[in-house]
Amino acid sequence: NVTKTSYLGLYEVYIDGQIVYTDEKMSVIIAGDLIDGKTLKYVTRERMQKLSAIKFSELPLHLAVKQVRGDGKRTFASFEDPNCGYCKRLAKDLAKLDNVTIYTFLYPILSPDSLEKSNKIWCASDKAKAWNEWMIDGKTPGGRGDCDTTAVNKTVELGRKLNISGTPTLFFLDGERIPGAIPIAKIEQKLSQATVNK
Repeated sequence: NVTKTSYLGLYEVYIDGQIVYTDEKMSVIIAGDLIDGKTLKYVTRERMQKLSAIKFSELPLHLAVKQVRGDGKRTFASFEDPNCGYCKRLAKDLAKLDNVTIYTFLYPILSPDSLEKSNKIWCASDKAKAWNEWMIDGKTPGGRGDCDTTAVNKTVELGRKLNISGTPTLFFLDGERIPGAIPIAKIEQKLSQATVNK
């Protein structure tokens, strides 16, 4: 995807989930954030939010571990690896949320052990409980891991298709993608916006 910007005759090139800039002759390629000199607005970050957004309604939610708290009216999804330290920190924060539905896609990309843990969590009789016990309490998943784990494999394929290269990666109802463990206040803000915009 190539778009002309209003800055120095540069073109924005969106490729493989990244934005770079170049001139008309492609004599140089500039990697990094483009910041507006007058407003100090991070142009690249705003564009990435738009370009990497998805249609939330198209996520195959049946492949995710579903948790409903309270009335469950606020909704978001996350892609997480069971061995991800940032995901564990996020899980502790998410435990404080109420009136929310969380779809956690098991995305084992960090190590072979991640796949084994994901399969055991998926095979547990209570997937959400097994996930939270591991992520928050450090209790090893007790599932056998030998049930139909097609969902975990399909999630890995989906994550690659969506260019998810790190965990956690969160998706909100408006389709916005936010990579990394963000503060709980930011999550609350996004959930509130989504409720207002419904």
